[in-house]
Amino acid sequence: MSFRRAVMGVVALASAVAGCSPAPLPQATSPDPADPQAPAAATPYKPVLAGTAAFTPVGLKPWRELNDSVAPGAGRSP
Repeated sequence: MSFRRAVMGVVALASAVAGCSPAPLPQATSPDPADPQAPAAATPYKPVLAGTAAFTPVGLKPWRELNDSVAPGAGRSP
């Protein structure tokens, strides 16, 4: 089979398969953004600080003991 005949066969097959596909769905029309009477979804009110946790200051702790407690081999002194 020649190369040209193979290419023509592939093109014919692609055309036949494309012809069997369903028609595209119609495009939905959206309302005009400049129309003040256009319907719009209501936006519920959400407070800015909703879901935040209240943090209170804590007292100071000795930094050397805190560093030693998280260091590898915690509990050992140098």
